[in-house]
Amino acid sequence: MQGCDASVLLDDTATSKGEKNAAPNRNSLDGFQVVDAIKSRLEDACPGVVSCADILAIVARDAVVQVQGPSWDVKLGRRDSLRANTSAANTMLPGPSESLAAIIAKFAAVGLSEQDVASLSGAHTLGRARCSLVAQRLYNFSGTGEPDPTLSTSYLEVLRAFCGPPSTVSTSRVLANLDVSTPDVFDNKYYQNLKASNGFLVSDQELLSTPGSATVGLVNAFSANQMAFFVAFARSMVKMGDISPLLAPNGQIRRNCRFVNA
Repeated sequence: MQGCDASVLLDDTATSKGEKNAAPNRNSLDGFQVVDAIKSRLEDACPGVVSCADILAIVARDAVVQVQGPSWDVKLGRRDSLRANTSAANTMLPGPSESLAAIIAKFAAVGLSEQDVASLSGAHTLGRARCSLVAQRLYNFSGTGEPDPTLSTSYLEVLRAFCGPPSTVSTSRVLANLDVSTPDVFDNKYYQNLKASNGFLVSDQELLSTPGSATVGLVNAFSANQMAFFVAFARSMVKMGDISPLLAPNGQIRRNCRFVNA
């Protein structure tokens, strides 16, 4: 979501620090080996033609389709950045414990709306996150010594049993499903979970629990109508792909997605 002139695919080097280990990405992003394998095959077949940035955009779309989600037209022609931007990744990417207002502001800074916040958050119908991210929600929310009141009591019990006691959960590497209902299917159960107060992250549940936010109505709409969610998600993915794409003559088409061409 940062824009054009940086690449999350680049590895750290002796002279440049990449974004893979930036705070919002550390222990979160995965699957780089899939992009590498696709790039290798493409370079064998048609070297110097398809950028790593375009591969990533296509893979994101196809992965959603593979798990019963919507499709969308991916605009092609992006080129690859010559640098990573760790500081931008640390400051511009939304965090799992940030307030909804902070997340909306970060989206707005790159031209995305509250509807985009609500629809793109629905990607959390897939994936997993470390229990350590919700340690405070389970046992000491905002320093109260009590759990987050927006968590349902039944889901709280499930998470405490799964993630562990206060003594270990803050450093736990255990992965929990972001979607407690259908974690491996792209559907609207994420929003139905929010309606049941079963959102995993603070930033998930705040879409519904923040009074007066436009996201409340959107959560209600998407939970009731999966097709409405699919249409909105596809539209938002196209918008996000249009955030200042790097086009010729700028950038390069990398031979290896992990390193800038020498």
